[in-house]
Amino acid sequence: MDTACSSSLVAVHQACQQLNDGACDVALAGGVNLILDPTSSVALCRLQALSPDGRCKTFDAAADGYVRGEGAGVVVLKRLSHAVADGDRILAVIRGSAVNQDGRSSGLTVPNGPAQQSVILDALSQAGIEPADVSYVEAHGTGTSLGDPIEMHALGATLGRGRPSDRPVTIGSVKTNIGHLEAAAGMAGLIKVVLALEHSEIPPNLHFKALNPHIALDGFPAVLPTTRVPWPSGNGRRIAGISSFGFSGTNAHVIVEEPPQQAAGNRTAIERPLQVIGLSAKSEKALREQAGQLAERLARDPAAIEDVAFTSNAGRTHFGYRLAAVAASGAVGVKCQ
Repeated sequence: MDTACSSSLVAVHQACQQLNDGACDVALAGGVNLILDPTSSVALCRLQALSPDGRCKTFDAAADGYVRGEGAGVVVLKRLSHAVADGDRILAVIRGSAVNQDGRSSGLTVPNGPAQQSVILDALSQAGIEPADVSYVEAHGTGTSLGDPIEMHALGATLGRGRPSDRPVTIGSVKTNIGHLEAAAGMAGLIKVVLALEHSEIPPNLHFKALNPHIALDGFPAVLPTTRVPWPSGNGRRIAGISSFGFSGTNAHVIVEEPPQQAAGNRTAIERPLQVIGLSAKSEKALREQAGQLAERLARDPAAIEDVAFTSNAGRTHFGYRLAAVAASGAVGVKCQ
């Protein structure tokens, strides 16, 4: 599926539709961006689309282009009722999503503000929530002098409706942290929001010093965090919006909510009485260091032993120096001798 920079969030929308229609019971949605050839970077440089200093300065007066990034991410999606019944660990709930198309545009690099407003309102309607219910927005936020003001105006025109001045919406962009993952950008934003919900904290919007002079926040209660911001649960529902706009003209917006309290802590029952943890490294010293780090990790979170055991065996490359440990619990760390 290729809709340029909105590809992975469009994939999430399509997966949710298939689940809601009963076409499947489990869906995987993901995105990957790898820079394997200089051709695209050279073309973007000639287009003057990239930041000369390699810093994505979203919504800042010094915004001068985006920064290319690499990465991959995948989410597992199920209908909420099935996930609860299966005892899955639920990290977040997608309340609604929407996709639209700009139609004919005045230019490849000129975002369409009305289309952005429309896709946000459609997602809110599909989720059955009011604009003021959204407390955080993961913006598309590429860090361009033209695109940033257009997006902020669209956010103000939609999420600013009926919003009390004492309930500002916090706005950030993961592109200031890891760059623009292009086809995987929406997935990066979604994963950031899920992690923010899990850790009850919103990361700072980096490289922000002064608001772009073409952005007016008058009448739109909004905050651009420059430090970590607490996002505690218990004070009403924590709901976020995630935007992803493609220069192809296809836009997506997803509404994500924290999981129900009774479902958030679900963990599948232990399948076996003992866990086998396999470690490997390229040298004996590295193997000892890895074992020590793992012991500290399990001492902090003993319940993670099942996930650690699985990943160590199935998700890691196996090198020449190896160690295996059998454990019934992660409660007691083992010092590597």
